[in-house]
Amino acid sequence: MSAPADAIAISDAALAAHLAHVAGRILIDVRDAGLFSPKALGKAGDQTANQFLCHALREARPHDGLLSEEEKDNAERLAKSRVWIVDPVDGTREYGEARVDWAVHVGLAIDGVAAIGAVALPGFEGGIVLRSDQPVPVPPAPPQLRMVVSRTRPAPEAIAVAEKLGAQLVPMGSAGAKAMAVILGQADIYLHSGGQYEWDSMAPVAVALAHGLHCSRIDGAPLVYNQANVYLPDLLICRQEHAPEVLALIAEVPPTLQRPGAGS
Repeated sequence: MSAPADAIAISDAALAAHLAHVAGRILIDVRDAGLFSPKALGKAGDQTANQFLCHALREARPHDGLLSEEEKDNAERLAKSRVWIVDPVDGTREYGEARVDWAVHVGLAIDGVAAIGAVALPGFEGGIVLRSDQPVPVPPAPPQLRMVVSRTRPAPEAIAVAEKLGAQLVPMGSAGAKAMAVILGQADIYLHSGGQYEWDSMAPVAVALAHGLHCSRIDGAPLVYNQANVYLPDLLICRQEHAPEVLALIAEVPPTLQRPGAGS
């Protein structure tokens, strides 16, 4: 399946949303075929969705750079102002287990900034796509804050900060699902320090920024994309009013809890 014939004429945001939505449908079809074990399903889904997304983007935006988790990196992207950054299946384990907390990321970084993005959540009933050009109201925070963390490897820093805030921990799968949980009112803070790559956060950060949320490294530094080293180990996504306190508490976390590379 290729990009729509008029893809070159539609906006970047509309293209990102369309491709994320279609890739999500493809992934559901691959899963529903019932031909794979959970482990094999993850690999098949990754490869199928990646092939669609990369071919479609190269056809629709042939002059832009491209970085995908499932493609061999091409250093030519470093000379490009516009670079598409995609994660065909964010949360491969959750996808293979037929959970809902997995996502498809399609984003566009412009001069290193997460400018445009779409995050599809195909596992939700009916499937939804959150996009940077169509922000929705973010529900108000409840009296007790909720911090979304990895369901298998919650970061010690996040646990320590949650304890100081009196926040409830909400275990969840993919990075995209966690970031979108803040927008959807399922959580209030997403603090991660356990290691990620650019494709894990670029599209979610673009969407979160468009919804007025705070997005940064855990030391408060900006998130910069399309780097030669695509390792981007930590991030904080939360409502603007919570950011100063959370950043201050992160700075108080004992050095013994700091992971190698976190905050670098």
